[in-house]
Amino acid sequence: MTDTAIERQTRLIQAVRTALGEKAVVTDPDDIAPWLDDWRGRYHGASAAILSPDTTEGVATIVRLAGEFGVPLVPQGGNTSMVGGATPPADGSALILSLRRMNRIRSINPAAKLAVVEAGVILETLHDAVNAQGMRFPLTLGARGSATIGGLTATNAGGTQVLRFGTMRSLVAGIEAVLPDGAIHDGLAALKKDNRGYDLTHLLVGAEGTLGVVTAVTLRLVPAVHDRATGWLAVESPAAALKALRVMEARSGSAIESFELVPKIALDLVLQHIPGTRPPFAGAHSWLVLVDYVSQSGGDGPAQAALEDLMQGVLATGLAQDGVVAASEAQAAAFWRLRDSISEAERAEGPTMAHDISVPVDAMPDFMLHAAAQVEAAFPGVHASAFGHLGDGNVHFHVNAPRGVDAARWRAEVGEPASHMVYDLVVAAGGSISAEHGIGQMKRGELARLSSPARMAALRAIKTGLDPHGLMNPGKLLALAESPSAP
Repeated sequence: MTDTAIERQTRLIQAVRTALGEKAVVTDPDDIAPWLDDWRGRYHGASAAILSPDTTEGVATIVRLAGEFGVPLVPQGGNTSMVGGATPPADGSALILSLRRMNRIRSINPAAKLAVVEAGVILETLHDAVNAQGMRFPLTLGARGSATIGGLTATNAGGTQVLRFGTMRSLVAGIEAVLPDGAIHDGLAALKKDNRGYDLTHLLVGAEGTLGVVTAVTLRLVPAVHDRATGWLAVESPAAALKALRVMEARSGSAIESFELVPKIALDLVLQHIPGTRPPFAGAHSWLVLVDYVSQSGGDGPAQAALEDLMQGVLATGLAQDGVVAASEAQAAAFWRLRDSISEAERAEGPTMAHDISVPVDAMPDFMLHAAAQVEAAFPGVHASAFGHLGDGNVHFHVNAPRGVDAARWRAEVGEPASHMVYDLVVAAGGSISAEHGIGQMKRGELARLSSPARMAALRAIKTGLDPHGLMNPGKLLALAESPSAP
């Protein structure tokens, strides 16, 4: 970084202090350090300061000043990105713009089934607040205790309830954001009809902070759960699991909210590395499915009995070999801990190349098996497997290194070529290289390599039009060569 760039940062930091006060600026290296690395530990950044406003107007002031001084900004919430989307550049050229102080729930309207929530609100905090008013925000994931609403919106997050409710884009009814010139876009009104040209809400959802900074969103709520049941099914194959899902859906309508497919190899890692976990069955099974059944009213009957009945029906068809339903909320939480801990367990085991991919639902069972076999044949010693949201065509396809390898060398010599192969197979199957985690840093090269010229031209034009100097989350989504240049 040049002396001129450092001087620009220094002037920006001082201007923010003057305009917003000392609380809006963090320059102590020890306080900054925890926010410089991504969750997976693959990307390591540098930044001279964290700018931390507590109002939308404060965000607008910082963005406007950053434009005047020519300083790039990296918006950041809970820093739970799986693709390095919130990590600043390693050269220290950008400052972190933290939304964590913007943590107010502005309103909850149970009658309208809407909540207006600031970007820094933690997902679990929102869950608790709306549940207290008899409502529910139907998106959850393993990082719910640290992921923020702004980050979830910026990445169009999915989670384990997409099967019924869709991704974040389906749940955002309005958005407030600061655009790259510092202007505030107030689109929080939850209008059912709005034909004023391009849909800025949908454009900003999933833009990963490259087109502006999400400061608040209007979210769709649903009534709180009347009764819930959670259970495991043991199946022989992904194809059997998908058939079982369709049998259960045909008998229960929309009561099945989650249907998570887990291979034995993933469960074994969790049992090995996550203290206090126990297997759901006494015997070993090649594939397991975690099922959540939800009833919305007392007229539906007890959820536990209903799920047991559904499982008995599946067992009778031969699509499953065993089943168990949680007898208590504590046991249900233990069941979900097995699923939510897979990534943590894999990280403890060693290097992993993680791929958040989607293909058409009907093609997914064969893809999971054939792609894994092809990757393992091409790269002897690796273990390839997939787990996740089978019902919506999105799984997490992971390639795990053999034990004892040097992580950096393995990623460079084996992991990266294996990832290229995985993404080639995904595109050949008519799928997407990113289903819910976004592009971030990790996939920007693959996006450029595998996308059509039309898609890339459109992305570049949108980015250039809104952020001509490339100051918003530089190096994310678009490869550096594809992005505008800072002044």
